[in-house]
Amino acid sequence: MLGMIPWESLLGGMLLGVSATLLLLFNGKIAGISGILTGLLSSEKGDYVWRWLFVIGMIAGGALGVNLFDIPLPDMSNTSLIGYIAAGALVGVGTRLGNGCTSGHGICGIGRLSKRSIVATCVFMFVAVLTVYVRQHII
Repeated sequence: MLGMIPWESLLGGMLLGVSATLLLLFNGKIAGISGILTGLLSSEKGDYVWRWLFVIGMIAGGALGVNLFDIPLPDMSNTSLIGYIAAGALVGVGTRLGNGCTSGHGICGIGRLSKRSIVATCVFMFVAVLTVYVRQHII
């Protein structure tokens, strides 16, 4: 597990907030990653370019951040490929059931004072804490 990296975390949070704000101000779009990815699979003509640019920017930004700040990547060798596929499928199902993901609800929804997003984010955080506890102390 990675140690606490407060300055990088603060910078990352600020960049997420600024990018979500700019996307909303200039494009009128919500920076909900699950919605952006879903739109890539089912978008109408002309609506996919900004989605691809956003996804490419996220990947490039993550790679740049890891190299710029020399942050080690977590060791993911203790989980099988099947485990990653199952986890990804569960995340996909969860985002559909919850009508959004952590970025859509947690960054954009709370910023718009959406009650549904506030509740969803509280549920996400509770389940995340519970999952970490179970993984570290029970399994």
